[in-house]
Amino acid sequence: MKGKRMKISMICYTLTGQQTGEKLKKGLEKEGNIVSLFTKSKYIPDSIKGSCGKWTGEQFETADSIIFIGAAGIAVRSIAPFIQSKKKDPAVLVVDELGKFVISLLSGHLGGANELACLAADILQAIPVVTTATDLEGKFAVDVFAKKNNCHIFRMKEAKEVSAALLAGEKVGFYSEFPWEGELPEGLIWCQKTGISLSEIQYETVDGTPLPEVGIAVTVHKSCHPFASTTHVVPPAAALGMGCRKNKESEAVEKAAFSCLKENDIYPEAVAALASIDVKKEEPGLLALSEKLGVPFKTFSSEELLSVQGEFTSSSFVSKTVGVDNVCERSAVKAAENHTGIHFIQRKRGAEGVTTALVLGDWRIRFE
Repeated sequence: MKGKRMKISMICYTLTGQQTGEKLKKGLEKEGNIVSLFTKSKYIPDSIKGSCGKWTGEQFETADSIIFIGAAGIAVRSIAPFIQSKKKDPAVLVVDELGKFVISLLSGHLGGANELACLAADILQAIPVVTTATDLEGKFAVDVFAKKNNCHIFRMKEAKEVSAALLAGEKVGFYSEFPWEGELPEGLIWCQKTGISLSEIQYETVDGTPLPEVGIAVTVHKSCHPFASTTHVVPPAAALGMGCRKNKESEAVEKAAFSCLKENDIYPEAVAALASIDVKKEEPGLLALSEKLGVPFKTFSSEELLSVQGEFTSSSFVSKTVGVDNVCERSAVKAAENHTGIHFIQRKRGAEGVTTALVLGDWRIRFE
């Protein structure tokens, strides 16, 4: 967990548990985490007043990880009403009050509970208890792979099939629209696009063996399905540039953005930033869209946009109005400038007072 800052909430129920919690808190904070230790006991001053269940519900909303120092049963009963999914739940650990065992209880991979359990066990000189099959057998885990590459993962049912296939000793296909480096993990076989035949894209393994039924695609496209069962790992490598008339209604701005993504078969989660010119930095519709997409809204001055190199769809009207010939294309490229190999997915398109442009930057996938 070193270098990965987490907001961690811990709770204990006895004086002995409090001592264990203080030791663990100190060690976790040394790793750069933000740690809060709560108590729930009439024998410990300043304990929480509400129920453990109420406290747990609050931490599910705000914390990256919850650590219960006490019996596993207390933790299970406390978290049960709040569990949603692997992609949303915080990491949950259980540590016995003497600090002998650290159990990864919930969200072992995507939430980071397995990795945190190993760190906590190292701090306490305890035994980590990790029960996920891929970890126990040393197999590749696609959800961990996605998280370590700062990517989103979709089609979780198919992700389970990836794990099941690897655990059964079967080959799993790996296809990527982006460059990758490192050594392909045991059980994965590299696959590539071979061309188009009868309007259908074809895929094949690099070594000529039969294409696996189950596989992983690193892609930004919803329709990318190289395998009968395909898990999608989606890099946030796109930037959406937009312009609009002043005080354009939020519904129209949102419609234009999602129409752009849908027409180009792009996951909304592939968008890393929404961009425009600085005169639009307080534009309500763009701010609302930024919040809905869950991405930063980046704005640039006309001088910054004019400095962007490339060929753009020029408009004399836009130039007279804001001092630059194109807002959506230039701002999208500017927002993605930390990437290499930027190319347009969609050039400027306008309708009902809103313009959109979409660019994709390079993303490098790494196997550790």
